[in-house]
Amino acid sequence: MYIITALSILNKIFHFEIMNKRSVFIVEDDPTLRRLLERVVTENWGFEAQTFPDGISCLENLHEPPDIVLLDIMMPGKSGVEVLAEIKLSFPELPVIMISAQENVGVALETLKRGATDYICKPIDMPRLEASIKNAIQTYDLSREVSRLRQTIEKTMHFDNIVSGDGKMQNVFKFVNKVKDTTVSVLIQGESGTGKELIARAIHFNGNRKDKPFVVVNCASIPKDLLESELFGHERGAFTGAVNRKIGKFELADNGTIFLDEIGELDMSLQAKLLRVLQAKEFERVGGTNVLKSDVRVISATNKDLHRAVLEKEFREDLYFRLATFPIFLPALRERRSDILLLAEHFLKRAAQEHGKNQSTFSRSALKLLYDYSWPGNVREMEHAIERAVILADQDVITEKELPMAIQALAQGEYSPSETTHLFGDGNTIIPFEKIKEEALRHALRVTDGNLVEAAKRLNLGRATLYRLVKRYEIEI
Repeated sequence: MYIITALSILNKIFHFEIMNKRSVFIVEDDPTLRRLLERVVTENWGFEAQTFPDGISCLENLHEPPDIVLLDIMMPGKSGVEVLAEIKLSFPELPVIMISAQENVGVALETLKRGATDYICKPIDMPRLEASIKNAIQTYDLSREVSRLRQTIEKTMHFDNIVSGDGKMQNVFKFVNKVKDTTVSVLIQGESGTGKELIARAIHFNGNRKDKPFVVVNCASIPKDLLESELFGHERGAFTGAVNRKIGKFELADNGTIFLDEIGELDMSLQAKLLRVLQAKEFERVGGTNVLKSDVRVISATNKDLHRAVLEKEFREDLYFRLATFPIFLPALRERRSDILLLAEHFLKRAAQEHGKNQSTFSRSALKLLYDYSWPGNVREMEHAIERAVILADQDVITEKELPMAIQALAQGEYSPSETTHLFGDGNTIIPFEKIKEEALRHALRVTDGNLVEAAKRLNLGRATLYRLVKRYEIEI
């Protein structure tokens, strides 16, 4: 949701350059060179320039920093190196190009260590200076864009921004607030689609590790024979096809958080290795002998009853208690019905904005259907259902006609995929068997977020059969 491609960043930068002249501070005590630089950067290169005869006057005007600073080294009063140090204290990312009359390697290295972007000797090679300025500004723009995106993610992932007014979820938020700055393992339990990963992200991005990596591993979507390598990495030649060393997720998440989704699907042999990591915070790559240390905060999630799995000897008891140091239970959407209409309005607004549509509300009949529906796929199912409705709608109001068939059926009393009636309501209407199969498949893909392997498993179908049905019903994944 919050990923932005390098191409889109560059498009924004290019558009910004067209719409706005970039500004340059020229700090040079030689008046002739100062005037020459000003004329070249403004008349030839299209920048706005502000000139200063010394570093002190430049520093006094940094309350509105430029896009780049051209800074002479040898000046009266404060030297360029001293001015550079003060600039970096206030604006560490601001690019500064040093200009010197002496080609002194030692001085050049010193300025680069202190944060200078480039070092150019006099007489100035103007084409080189132009290229250096443009490259520095582009890098600066990328840095600012990444910073903006990070702030956006942190703001969006704040648990106060998770849409809910229900008391059960407010208790969840309190748990998040209590555990966010600790290092204990957290186990988030709840049905598929209740927002377990969203809560995991809220814990990470609101805690003291928010500037460190947040690494996600879905234990159900990775084949068992590859999962160990995915988690811990492998050495070259560890197995057939291991042509290079691979860094595992635990290494990538060092000092940050690793989120192990669908932890209940973890093979017993891997459970023992994960237990060692939790206990000793060390592991070896597959095929390796070096013991690696990793300070990782582990958050796991499952829609299984792990306690029952322990009793049935399908999950290690010692690992369960390690993972569940701080358990958080997410209620199903049907258990917090006061959130249904609140979430519906939220998803409508967001989907309309994303798809450039004008839908602003639901009809009364549509709202009643949304409220009465049991939402077996929980919040994820609702999000997809409303996005589909927005795409289908030709008018400003979402009516029951744009809602999925399973929800529309409530109005005719035909069927409802609730826990008790499943596909058959109390009415006498017979639903064609082929239609039931199609709707069951579409619903399974919505609940599993398009994961064909997981959908086949939960429908108790072979993968080949599921692929054939997807093709028959022309379902887009």
